[in-house]
Amino acid sequence: MTRQIIIERTLKVINQLPEDKAEAISDFADFVFKRYEEQELTNGIQKLASESQTFDFLNNEDDIYSIADLKEVYNG
Repeated sequence: MTRQIIIERTLKVINQLPEDKAEAISDFADFVFKRYEEQELTNGIQKLASESQTFDFLNNEDDIYSIADLKEVYNG
């Protein structure tokens, strides 16, 4: 089903409903749209963070300590 057909079918149904029921559908549509916006925003933030080079300097950091620096070794 195409987007246009869905819209036309939904409008036809809404036009047959009483005002309070049509308002409930409008409220639900607002709710769904806000959830969609929030998900898109979250995805954008995650993409920005994953592509960021902010902490790349940590990949090139020299190892300061080695196993030889340990005073006690715990095996468990």
